[in-house]
Amino acid sequence: MSTTLRGFLLSLALGSLALANLTAQTPEEVIAKARSYLGPEALLNEVQSIRYVGRLTVEREPALPDQTVPDSLSVEIIFQKPARQRSVIKAPQRIETTVLDGYDGWQRLQDPADESRWTLSLLRTEQIKNLRANVAENLSFFRGMPDRGMQVEDLGKANVDGVECRKLAFVYSPQIAFIRYFDVQTGRLVLTETRQGESIREQGEIMSGGIRFPGRLITTIRGADGSTGRITIDFDAIQVNESFPDSLFSTPSLGRQ
Repeated sequence: MSTTLRGFLLSLALGSLALANLTAQTPEEVIAKARSYLGPEALLNEVQSIRYVGRLTVEREPALPDQTVPDSLSVEIIFQKPARQRSVIKAPQRIETTVLDGYDGWQRLQDPADESRWTLSLLRTEQIKNLRANVAENLSFFRGMPDRGMQVEDLGKANVDGVECRKLAFVYSPQIAFIRYFDVQTGRLVLTETRQGESIREQGEIMSGGIRFPGRLITTIRGADGSTGRITIDFDAIQVNESFPDSLFSTPSLGRQ
């Protein structure tokens, strides 16, 4: 056997072995690689809170007859362990604040022109479950949290935009799951889907606290009528491990704004 042929066969064997090892990764190994892509293990484990500040744009296709060019709305989202979330979306017509505080949740709509005009509603049980899972996903970096009961299901290989991916489902209940596609080479999160029909992609990056975060989130929702809704959030700043007072999450009383 010639040296050239022997070298070719050896390279082919090594390539096949590398591919076998790649596809043989366990879900735990896939998650470990995904976490390593985001940042050092010690830094990920130390995260207690994350605050996102940015601009939100909503689009619909096909556009409605009276639909104008969408405005960019300001948005702030706070996640805090063990189970707190606060999002504030400011539009010219109203300010929408949605909060999770453990097992309690509420939403307030306020007129920006008149602070005395606001309405308060309590979130339903299913909404609270969704928010609790959302907090766990944002703060645990694919590890989940013990009290959320998350299970990981291995859905095998998948190709997304020409990228070979491993598909894992992070399941919190029959109705709540995040199906994530990870680049098998790097661990990068390529695509996320939910059981509500959402498709979420990340673009760009912002480094904060030694951890890699996306610079943009694009959520696509397909309606039963064939229309497509798209929510894009461009982040201006991301802060890790800030402290927030309990009052930010407490349910407002009728006498408190």
